[in-house]
Amino acid sequence: MAELSYAHLSTKIRRKAISQLVQITPLIANQNLPLLIQPNIEGVNLVNWVANNLELIKDSLYKHGGILFRSFQIPDVGEFEKLIKTVSGELIEYRDRSSPRSAIQGKIYTSTDHPAEENIFLHSENSYAATYPLKIFFHCVTPAQQGGETPIADTRRLYRKIPKEICDRFAQKQVMYVRNFGDGFGLPWQTVFQTDNRQEVETFCHYQGIEFEWRESNKLRTRQIRPAIAKHPHTSDLVWFNHAVFFHISTLETGIRKALLAEFSEEDLPHNTYYGDGSPIEVDVLDKLRTIYQQETIVFPWQTGDILMLDNMLTAHGRKSFVGKRKVVVGMAEPFRG
Repeated sequence: MAELSYAHLSTKIRRKAISQLVQITPLIANQNLPLLIQPNIEGVNLVNWVANNLELIKDSLYKHGGILFRSFQIPDVGEFEKLIKTVSGELIEYRDRSSPRSAIQGKIYTSTDHPAEENIFLHSENSYAATYPLKIFFHCVTPAQQGGETPIADTRRLYRKIPKEICDRFAQKQVMYVRNFGDGFGLPWQTVFQTDNRQEVETFCHYQGIEFEWRESNKLRTRQIRPAIAKHPHTSDLVWFNHAVFFHISTLETGIRKALLAEFSEEDLPHNTYYGDGSPIEVDVLDKLRTIYQQETIVFPWQTGDILMLDNMLTAHGRKSFVGKRKVVVGMAEPFRG
């Protein structure tokens, strides 16, 4: 009994100490995602606070899917990198890329180098790959003058909201990703695989279960079949975890889609998706999925110094178009082979 009383007292003291230093609330009323953590007093060092409260951080991330750290003093990108290492260990290289990014320092990158006027549809980072990060972190160095938000959505809710017949179809057939590199649109294979050596590309593809085909003029076509639904390794939640909608030609904005279809046959598009047996995904299914993503999307404006930590399997993300300068950097960690 004495031991139980001591443990209970210790927990109460710890909770009081946490509440004195930081405030933990939902960012948006009646929304589980994201959880907001901000300091109650000046001078709280975020990296040190997180190091002393890792169990709370991990439990909260599994529950909410994302945590927004706001109003802490983040002097530079190096401090952001320290936070990632404190939570998740060493950062991972952005390889098997799907979007243009520039290295800032070490393994910290720009969140994307897509033109400012383009929206980026919600997706789960590298969900088309056999190995993907379990954690992804965003740091707002400079918010855009207008727009530029990073919309997010709970993939557990996506899965529960998608009609059963659609989920069953994807569970049975999976998703096929077809990508073409070297036609002048999209990323060249040298950038995607971070090498100029064909043998290194082939070794990577063999390990990741990617079919590849070298074509004329040093072009490359790849195919890979991946699950559309995954089970989270820690929470055991079923999640909608794929690039089926994001990579499909019909999701691109109208002007880009028309330009690509005027230039390429369907099989030569920079990227497209099918069911795992190669059959087309129905238009009405894609429309339904896009609608559900939109219904579940949560958007909030960035503030200078914000850090958004996402469980990559539990929370999808995207980007809104913007006006003015915008600098949001990203780091990824905890590689997991699904």
